[in-house]
Amino acid sequence: MVRTFNTAGPCTSAFHYMVPPEQRLPDLRPRIDQMGYFAVHATQPAGVTTALLALARALTAEGRYAALHFTAETAKVTKDDFGAAEVHILDAIQNAAHQDLPRELWPPEWPESAPGRRIYNGLSAWATACPRPLVLVFDEIDALLEESMVSVLSQLRAGYHRRPRQFPWSIVLCGLRDVRDCKVSSGGSEPRLGSTSPFNIKVESLRLGDFSEEALRALYAQHTAESGQAFTDDALARSWALTAGQPWLVNALAREIVRNMAVPPTEVITAEHVETAKERIILARQTHLDSLVARLMEPRVKRVIEPLLAGEAPPDNPYDDDLRYTRDLGLIAPDFPVRIANPIYREVIARVLAGHADPAIVTDPRSFVRPDGRFDLDRMLSEFAAFWTEHGDVLTSRMPYHEVAPQLVLMAYLQRVVNGGGYIDREYGVSRGRIDLLVRWPYTTADGKRAWQREALELKVWADGKPAPLAKGLAQLDGYLDRLSLDTGVLVVFDRREAAAAIDLRTRRETATTPAGRTVTVLRA
Repeated sequence: MVRTFNTAGPCTSAFHYMVPPEQRLPDLRPRIDQMGYFAVHATQPAGVTTALLALARALTAEGRYAALHFTAETAKVTKDDFGAAEVHILDAIQNAAHQDLPRELWPPEWPESAPGRRIYNGLSAWATACPRPLVLVFDEIDALLEESMVSVLSQLRAGYHRRPRQFPWSIVLCGLRDVRDCKVSSGGSEPRLGSTSPFNIKVESLRLGDFSEEALRALYAQHTAESGQAFTDDALARSWALTAGQPWLVNALAREIVRNMAVPPTEVITAEHVETAKERIILARQTHLDSLVARLMEPRVKRVIEPLLAGEAPPDNPYDDDLRYTRDLGLIAPDFPVRIANPIYREVIARVLAGHADPAIVTDPRSFVRPDGRFDLDRMLSEFAAFWTEHGDVLTSRMPYHEVAPQLVLMAYLQRVVNGGGYIDREYGVSRGRIDLLVRWPYTTADGKRAWQREALELKVWADGKPAPLAKGLAQLDGYLDRLSLDTGVLVVFDRREAAAAIDLRTRRETATTPAGRTVTVLRA
């Protein structure tokens, strides 16, 4: 049977294309051999369950350890009832052991214990009876809340000094966040376990990263080897550029092309297929993307994402809790400079936040297509100016990300008129106070050849206490146009000063000359 690209749950090598797990976590086995207690955290879904489950099974098969992967997620419903959480966890361990371990390695009947001692006594009894050292992988550990988290971690710490004869040899705690960042209270100001964590015997915390470009190419090559369907070099490069190696996105793009778009195996997969798949995934708002979107309204996330969208400097202190949290969610890249993790997330975030303006936009996208098939940018600017004059003040007051509200309204309008015919690439000029937009519009030339129209827009805001942005904006637009090899573009300046004229008086179009001598359009709004 031909394997598939998996986007739901752990991968199994017999059914799914997958990157070998130990390639993704090469440092795990040495730490297990050294009796380490440590944490692994990863963005979700990044394939960490696949990697840890495969590692546990491999360790058991080799005969040295009794290694077991299980999930603590079912204990989430217990909230602050730590005794009930312990029962859920012990049930999860027993069920997983009966599925994945030989009978002689199964845990004994759990001893009767008082709440707050059940994990300690149960694991102690199992380690004492088991003929091999125990290696336990607690997946979804951050599903535990409040007293349940403290109870479980405290019991693991209490048993640490009794290993390996009377307590597990090695324990791996896996979750979306490092254990020090997990909430111990569901209300108030989001306190954390912090440096005095009851699991402070952990040696270190490891983070599962995204795929490398080589891993992406190797994954797609598995499909080519089994089906005969090749990817062009441009398709591979475009997949990497759009995903930056985020594992779910890498698999989702390929799955969309192969399964849902049903590109025939005899047809080579091109960069255009990849672009189409990207649009379909974004519009479908699959579960993974929806789960990320739900985080955008969290105050901690907003404090990082909002300045990024506005082109302002976000927090850059690696010890900033909001930054760490947003990075662990996978919304921003794992390294510096601080930026949205990949172009698909940039697109999803902008579309979702701009969606608050959608009900007011009733224009027909077909009216922006010229008779020759090209996109009518001039008409778009004129009609947006009229729309902004009528609706701008009301819409910006409703936007959840107030600091970037005008830019989101324009992006919503542009997305509506371009939708279905072309593409919008977004760049946020971090610390440069601007957003760059590139409209890419396919059309057919008079001689029947396919071509691409490209239109560049730069968005800036004039805020109180800031100098007039026109001169700097024109110079920045020059740099953007140089990079794109374009002769002209559009600078949009939103005036958000208290002293700004009324919206109908300040909204107008004019032309200007950039420092490099280009004639460009300026839309003041």
